[in-house]
Amino acid sequence: MLAGIFISSGSAALNDPEPLVPRATPVVDRIAPWLERAVPALPSDATSLVRLNGAVQVVGGLLLATGRFRRLAALTLAGSLIPSTLAGHPFWQKTDPVERRMHQIHFLKNLGLFGGLLLAALDTEGRPGVAWRTRHTAQRIRRIRIRRTD
Repeated sequence: MLAGIFISSGSAALNDPEPLVPRATPVVDRIAPWLERAVPALPSDATSLVRLNGAVQVVGGLLLATGRFRRLAALTLAGSLIPSTLAGHPFWQKTDPVERRMHQIHFLKNLGLFGGLLLAALDTEGRPGVAWRTRHTAQRIRRIRIRRTD
């Protein structure tokens, strides 16, 4: 269920990025110099980045929905949600109270999606995580050593 919004909105951005470009441009203008230094092969224009973000959301959403690379997909989607939220719902810049409230609601909705993605990324499906396994192994080793010294 969590993946549906990413597949839907990602495919819309991938197929027709133009409606999103005006809102994405201020964020792209801020991060473009960093992107050019960090990943020179990556495009730095707003249209290409909106499309790229849409593709990431479609692929991440499909992976999350099918349970393949679920944790990586959830983290990637969480990362893609940050620029989408900042560009799409800057409620703090709106002066019209109705428009401000609408964007604030969508901003908070995206925060909820972000939280759900973090839970999906951290969920081990009941299996112990690496930290638990490490502690458990260390405790077993200590018990074995204590028995040997007795």
